[in-house]
Parts: sequence; structure tokens; C-alpha cells
Amino acid sequence: MNALDFHKSLIVVDALQASAWDRELLQELVDGGVTAVNVTLVYWEDARATLDRIGEWHRLFERHGDLVMPARSAEDIEAAKKAGKVAIVFGLQNCSPIEDDLALVQVFNELGVKIMQLTYNNQSLIGAGCYEKVDAGISRFGREVIKEMNRVGMLIDLSHSAEFTSLQAIEISERPVAITHANPLSFHHGIRNKSDTLLKVLAQSGGMLGFSTYPFHIGGSDTPLEKFCAMIADTVEMLGIEHVGIGSDMCRKHSREYLDWMRSGRWSKELDSGEAKSAGGGWPDYPAWFRTPADFPNITQGLLAKGFSEDEVARIMGRNWLEFFRASFAPA
Repeated sequence: MNALDFHKSLIVVDALQASAWDRELLQELVDGGVTAVNVTLVYWEDARATLDRIGEWHRLFERHGDLVMPARSAEDIEAAKKAGKVAIVFGLQNCSPIEDDLALVQVFNELGVKIMQLTYNNQSLIGAGCYEKVDAGISRFGREVIKEMNRVGMLIDLSHSAEFTSLQAIEISERPVAITHANPLSFHHGIRNKSDTLLKVLAQSGGMLGFSTYPFHIGGSDTPLEKFCAMIADTVEMLGIEHVGIGSDMCRKHSREYLDWMRSGRWSKELDSGEAKSAGGGWPDYPAWFRTPADFPNITQGLLAKGFSEDEVARIMGRNWLEFFRASFAPA
């Protein structure tokens, strides 16, 4: 079996994309052999605006049901694979949609939101984001939110959370948590990449890391596929094959205005600093080997070329996420 046919046989899971979805982009998922993707609904929005985003996805399901279907379980993802469709998992990149109301955790879970970040770069009602200078850890409200997310089967995502907040969340949570889209800090010194200490604690607790292809997380758009796959090999050596997957952090077709909203919301008069400065404030270019989700077969081929076995590649490309979701999305 050649690499492309092997890729087509896999369950491929992308643990985060944040695109402006239309039929062309959904077709890219199909063309890339993607089985399931965690799609970002919101960044800074409140509960009402989040309901609007869910409603927009319902219309997408109606119009493009030949390509995509909603997913709330591992079984739904498996059904999508059999049907030749892409399973869409709803995710929040911030806790802002639950406002200060613990009951909204269950409400959004029942609407299909299965993944929520505790923070998005800034301090939230739950904990500190990775851009904050002071990391005070998980708040009183945050402890209750973590407990409720554990109860209903909503996965805790620490991708944009600060170090101490993340370590505390792992300790408090009675279920394994995830970092859906980031890379080791030892590979590239990006603001959102994670220390080896944190990643080891994550793995020891049964958690998962999704490797990001976002240029700010890999050292730039000229980073070769071979280097990306070498990072994966080094991380597997450190954490174990069962704790890693892909979380591309692919963002397609969003305007510059949307990017400014994503980075700064309504909380600042200034554009957010940090990673954005290195791209002149605009969108960075993705590497040549991953311009769109249709390029997912390149990652499979790169992992095989790196020396991973077919079983190991199948784990990294999606089977680990599938089994992790099977446990995480079920109520306690």
C-alpha cells in the first residue's frame, strides 16, 4: 500500500481548526482525508453570540450534509468515516460563553459543545492566560467549572493557558485534559508553546497534546516537514506514543478584521502584541507542505519517512484522539 492509500484508510482527527467555513473549505477537509475536526465557535463572545455560531453551523449541516455531520461522541466520528463524511466537533477557545453561570456548562454541552479552553491568552474568570505576566492559577469559579466539565463530559483544553494555571487544572481535574494545539517550548520558543515539565505532567495524567502547524508555533513558514516530524519523534520519546496527535490550528479565509478581533476582542484599544508583531500584524504564511487541510497526506508521508511504523502513524494521525474522545465525551 502506498502512502496516499494508507492515509485514506486512516481515521484522521484534527484537534483544532478555526476557519471561515464554506463549501470550499469543507471540501478541503474531505480532500485531505480528514475524519473529524474540532471547530472553533468563538473567542471572546458571550452566550448569545455563541448560540448564533451554533445556529450558523446547523445551516451548514443542512446545506452541505453530503460533506459534514455533527459529532458528539467517538461513535459519531466512526460513523462519519464509514459514511465518507467529516465529523464536526464544536469547541470554544475561551470560557466567555459560559459568562459567570455554571449552569451554562451543561447547557452548551447539550448543544454539542464538547471542548472548551479555560482561557484565551488573557486572564479569565477561570484562570490565567499565557500572555499574562502574573499567573495566579485556577480561581474558585474555575474549580467549579472544571468539576462540572468533568461531570457532563466536556473536554478541558489548556492550549492558551499559562503554566501554573495549566498545572493546577491538571491536578484539579478528575479526568485527563488536553492541549489541543501547541508544540514543545524546547522545539520553538513561541509564547503559546509548552514546557517539557508541563507536557510530562500532562502525559502522566493521561492527557493529550495536539501538534500545531501554525507558523508561530513551529519557527516560521520555512520550517521543513522533516523538522516538524523530528519534533514529533522527540516528543513521542519524551511522552509516549499514546499521548500525541495533530491539532493544526489552521485558519483559512478569515479577514484581517477578524484576525484583529481574534487577537484583541473588545478588551483593548490596541492590537494585541506578542506573536502578531513578527508577522507585521497580519496572517502568517503556512508552510509549503501544509497550505490547506487537503495537505494532510503530506504529514502521514512525512511520519512514515521519519521511521514511524504504520501503527504509530495511525495513532498520531487520529486514533489516539478518537480513543481519548471516547472516554472524555462520555458523562462521568
